[in-house]
Amino acid sequence: MNIIGKRYWFFGLSLAVIIPGLIALVLGGLKPSIDFTGGTVLEYQFSSGTAPAPDQVRTALAFVTIDQTTQSLGNIQVQTSGTDGVILHLQQVDQATITKIQTALETSFGKVTTISSDNVGAAVGSEVAQRAAGAVALASIGIALYVWFAFRGLPHAFRYGLAAVTALVHDVLVLIGVAAILGLALGWEADALFLTAVLTVIGFSVHDTIVVFDRIRENQIKYRYVPFEKVVNHSVVQTLDRSINTTLTVLLTLLALSLFGGVTTRHFVIILLVGMTSGAYSSIFNAAAILVVWENREWQNWFSRKKRSVTA
Repeated sequence: MNIIGKRYWFFGLSLAVIIPGLIALVLGGLKPSIDFTGGTVLEYQFSSGTAPAPDQVRTALAFVTIDQTTQSLGNIQVQTSGTDGVILHLQQVDQATITKIQTALETSFGKVTTISSDNVGAAVGSEVAQRAAGAVALASIGIALYVWFAFRGLPHAFRYGLAAVTALVHDVLVLIGVAAILGLALGWEADALFLTAVLTVIGFSVHDTIVVFDRIRENQIKYRYVPFEKVVNHSVVQTLDRSINTTLTVLLTLLALSLFGGVTTRHFVIILLVGMTSGAYSSIFNAAAILVVWENREWQNWFSRKKRSVTA
């Protein structure tokens, strides 16, 4: 299997996923939820003794408008509370709209009692988001330095650290881009669980990459006179089974959770599913290929054909 020989096809596939995601991000696809913007939290108890499913609650409130306008309530987070209650998280609304919400619930499900009604601030403020971004940047620097130190016995050891961080950035861009596309297409919002998913993917992104790099180190010692590209390809092929098997155990678990888990965690699980898939892909097809591109200094020839044609 000549995986490294087809590296530009895999780079192109990554760009085909990342670029539409960045376009969706610019168009405002990554919409912050009330976890970031604040809003209204309502808790209701149903006299029937059984709370309706979250999807049923959203359907019942689909035609409720804010005050005297025609604006809908938008995305509503529904959380069950015991067996006979629900907690609604939605954008900040006034008392008239809250009355409409209770009326709509009673029309669909019978008598409803209001347990609490509060306007809350953002659970995840801009300061928290900025600190999370700073923590990610520091973690990336730490990963690069650690990998550099771990592979210090190899020529150009710093390349391994930068290649690992590049694969990590690839996974974050894929994750955010897919979330932005889903935001435009399905109205999904980025909440605190989305931030948790991003940080989780970052934590696990470099695992398979380190395994591939370690096999490259072993094979460079074993095959000293073999061209670097062949050593890297051989190393990737050797670790391919391990990478696929370990990733499948995680993906199958996440797939089961997305299909049969609760609605409240489905978005989180799907985002994790995308991130873990991207992490496995970048470790196999991108990270090691970056080392080959760097070793061969291939960027010097990327535009050479174009230059020759212009000169002719």
